[in-house]
Order: sequence, then structure tokens, then C-alpha cells
Amino acid sequence: MMAKNKDKILMQYSSGKERGRPTSDRNTSLEFHYTKKHLEGFVKPDDKVLEVGCGTGYYGLYFADKCSAYHGIDIVPIHIELFERAIKDRGYANVTCELGDATNLDTISDSSYDVVLCLGPLYHLPQHEREFVFSECKRVCKDGGILAFSYINKIGVYAGACIYDSTHYPNETANELVLLKGEDDLRPDTFFYTTPEEIKRLAQKHGLSVIKNLGTDFFIALGIVNTMTDEQFEIMRPLYDQMTTHESCTGMSNHALILCKK
Repeated sequence: MMAKNKDKILMQYSSGKERGRPTSDRNTSLEFHYTKKHLEGFVKPDDKVLEVGCGTGYYGLYFADKCSAYHGIDIVPIHIELFERAIKDRGYANVTCELGDATNLDTISDSSYDVVLCLGPLYHLPQHEREFVFSECKRVCKDGGILAFSYINKIGVYAGACIYDSTHYPNETANELVLLKGEDDLRPDTFFYTTPEEIKRLAQKHGLSVIKNLGTDFFIALGIVNTMTDEQFEIMRPLYDQMTTHESCTGMSNHALILCKK
């Protein structure tokens, strides 16, 4: 098995721009900040961690001194090249990475990791291919282990677009692609969307116990957050903390994280 839109994914990330995305703007940085916050306490010093869709190594470098071993897998060659360079530059002996596909982790043995992170692949896979990702991540995770999957919410994305770009949204094409098919209306074969309920059902279908299912950033706040002064943003921070803490808000998030136990 291999992601059918692999060529589209490679084209999307061929420039290596993902390396700078965590700090590209204030709104984008929130996804990474709250993902780490949601994972607090679930990665322990003795744990072996696998990240599927590791990108250029943002989370790998963050968790390097918080676990016993970290291994990253990504489908984009430039991501692995950049990650390997960063590992070498920082001298991490417990961090490794390799090329691979989230739908088929054929180089990874069964039940070999305490924590399995999947913080990107679901952004690019349709519903039927997400099944393979959940199956593979569960397979390589130890019994009692932790699994985390990031995903993009179709309602949160579309609602935000209607606010942020009201000249073009809503429209009939987006109604069909985003709301009915869960596909991006501008890149329908590259980005795919879902809902918290759909992802929860998928996790439970694969026998996983859901711990929490929370948003990490909110597209409806994109324009506001990026134009705020630092002082204004600090005043807004408690609101954002609340939005990312309550599952009642998750469906209106842009990116979200479901944390599960095998």
C-alpha cells in the first residue's frame, strides 16, 4: 500500500518550506504550541517514540531529550535530508529518521514503540486511506501505548474562510467539496478534511480508547491573531487556552489532535 496522491504530496513540499512553518507567523505557531501542550505528560523519559510524518524534525528535536529514543518517518526526501542534517548538527545519538509512507510502515516491527505520533499524514489522505494509517500506527504501538493523530476540521476551515475571505466564500464548489466530500476546494487531491466525530469513530473502530480530542488552532482567528500586538495577544491567550481545552470547541478548530491509548 502507498498513498495514491504521493506525487501531489511531494510537489506540495518539494521546496523544504515546511522547515520554517512552525514559526512562519503567530497563527501557525499556535498549532505547534498546543500540540506540544496536549502531549505533555504522555511522552516519558524511558519511552521509545515513533513519529509518522515527521517533516523536517520539529517535534523530533523537541522530544529528543524527553524520551529514550525517537525515530521519524516521512514521505518527502527533502524533509529527511533536512532532518538528518539537524540531527548531526545537534549531535543527538538517540534520534533517527528515514523515508517511508504512513499507509505502510513496513520497516517497523509490531509493538515496538511506546508512543506513536502521526502529526501530519491525515491532512493529505482521503477517508479510506486513513484506515491504513490507523491500522499501521496501532500495529507498531505497544499494548498500553499512546497514539496521537492530527487532522484538519472541514467545518472550522470553511467557517474561517467565510470570515477571512468573504469575497470568495461561501460558494457552491466549496459546499460540495469541503462540506460533502471533505476535500480542499483549491487542492482537492492534496488536502483532505474531516470532523472530530468521524476521527473518533475511526479510532474506536480500530480498538483505540480515546483520551481527548482537542483543537490546536482556529482559522476563524487567523486575521485577528496575526495583526495583534504582543500585548493584545497575551490578553487573548486565556481565551485561546480555553478554546483548545474544551471539546465543545474542537469542531471549529483548523487543526486538531486526538490522543488515544492502545
